[in-house]
Amino acid sequence: MANQGGGAAAMRAAEMEKMSVEQLKMLKEQTDGEVNLLQDGLNNIRTATSRLDLAATSLNQLSLRPQGKQMLVPLTASLYVPATLDDARNVLVDVGTGYFIEKTMDEGKDYCQRKINLLKSNYDQLLEIASKKKVIADEAGVVLQSKLKQMASTS
Repeated sequence: MANQGGGAAAMRAAEMEKMSVEQLKMLKEQTDGEVNLLQDGLNNIRTATSRLDLAATSLNQLSLRPQGKQMLVPLTASLYVPATLDDARNVLVDVGTGYFIEKTMDEGKDYCQRKINLLKSNYDQLLEIASKKKVIADEAGVVLQSKLKQMASTS
């Protein structure tokens, strides 16, 4: 299988050799831009996964607290209000675009875990695509440099 990847790289390099300097510059810029967008997507997935991990941890801690327990609830990162836990069996889950669904504690934990698994799967797929795009950008850069050196030596 690694042999097929090497063959594809050689074929890509041969195709790049046929391109003009301007085409190579455009290809490199395009693939670099795509790599940057994919990196942004990877960062967003990491952030979302961290938030869901935090939510799952919070649900675990909340499930250990007895009903009627006094606690501080964060309104912002630095502003908390005192509250009393009325129902430790049910939670509201934000499913996006301002919609909340009431679920049991176990269903809430399960929801978080499913979303984390989905994000990790998406992360792995994006990482693979970003790696391939990075290889193409690097190959285009090498061929471009080679062509520029050839042009300089013939001048």
